[in-house]
This record gives sequence, structure tokens and C-alpha cells, in this order.
Amino acid sequence: MTADLVILAIEDEPQLVRFLRASLAGHAIRLIDAPTGAAGLVEASTRVPDLILLDLGLPDMDGVEVCRRLREWTKIPILVLSARGQERDKIEALDAGADDYLTKPFGIGELLARIRVALRHSQRGPGASEPVIETGNLRIDLALRRVLRAGAEVHLTPNEFKLLAELVKNADRVVTQRQLLKAVWGPGSVDHTHYLRVFMANLRHKLEDLPARPRHLMTEAGVGYRFRTET
Repeated sequence: MTADLVILAIEDEPQLVRFLRASLAGHAIRLIDAPTGAAGLVEASTRVPDLILLDLGLPDMDGVEVCRRLREWTKIPILVLSARGQERDKIEALDAGADDYLTKPFGIGELLARIRVALRHSQRGPGASEPVIETGNLRIDLALRRVLRAGAEVHLTPNEFKLLAELVKNADRVVTQRQLLKAVWGPGSVDHTHYLRVFMANLRHKLEDLPARPRHLMTEAGVGYRFRTET
């Protein structure tokens, strides 16, 4: 990772902050922290960190609201830290502009991996996603709307391609069901989650070697889906 990386943790659990500070220090990451949403907003604007770790259960305001306020003025990557059993909050945070989430408790290895992914996406800049994605035996050309699996062309319906493209453009990041439904079928379809189940099953049968054990088209239970690349 880049030396002198600065991460802001908007987190009110002192034990977790101490764990993060000690764990990240060995990876050339300097942690600054804020125990409330209000303090976090101030730190974000004055320190301008490289990434923000955001707890949803803050004492003064909902973490989703903090995310919304941050997205009014900054594209700094936001990685949500969520307690178990808060699926609706996680979905709301992602819809509000968070880049990803981790469920507590989590391992430092997974946290570092999620940080790397979020930073890669932020460095590409808006609208700068790669037009061609190659991972495993898949080659996906977004510009030409062409998909190859092990060198053979795969026929996708228009909506299958739109769904795949939306996931690929956000590779290695969770995309909520609501975001996918809106992007592929329009705002009037955001409650039709059965569309996604059917179309994801079709995509897995066409693109995965073992559809029942996918390597790329991953389900984030109760939240959405993720296109996972092989690194």
C-alpha cells in the first residue's frame, strides 16, 4: 500500500480504535479517529483522509446520515463497519454512497483487502473504469458488449449484459439489489427482487464453471451481489 496512507475511523468503540491503530501501523497507515458523526464530518473536511472507516452505530447520528453528508461534497472511499443483524442499515449505507462494508467482528487481513480495493477504485476516478475486464477464463468487453468464456463467445440477452456490466463496473464491490434493479430495469422495478434471482442464475449458468459454486458472481446475502475478480 501507499506509504503515509491516512485513514479516518469514525468509530465510538475505543477498543476497536486501539485494535485498528495497532494493526494498521505496521502497514504504513496512519489512523485518525473521531468518536461521533459530527466530529467525523469535521475531521473529514479538515484532514482529507485517503479513506474513511464508518461505524453505523454512532452516539449522535446514524452512520447512514453521515455517509449522505459526506457524499454531498467528497468522493473519498467509505468503508462501512457494521454490527451483525443490520442488513437494512448496510443496504441504506451502500445506497447512500458507501463503497463497501465489513461485518463486525472482522479480521485485519480482510480489512486490508477491502481497503486496497476501495483505493484502486478511487484512483481510477469517475467514469474511468476499464473497458475490458479479464479474470479467470472470462473476458468482458464493456465497449463492444462482448463476453468470452475460455475463448468462446457467450450470448447474453440485453438485460443480462446490462446486469453483468453494472457488476463489472463495480468489480469487487457489493452492489445492492435496489441499485441493480434501478440500473437495469428502471426506478419502477426496485421492489422486483425476483428479477435478480432469475437473471443471476442465468448468468452463472452461462459464465461460471460451477454455477452452484460461483467464483465471480457472488451473492451478498440480503444485500446484493458482487463481481469478484481473481487477484
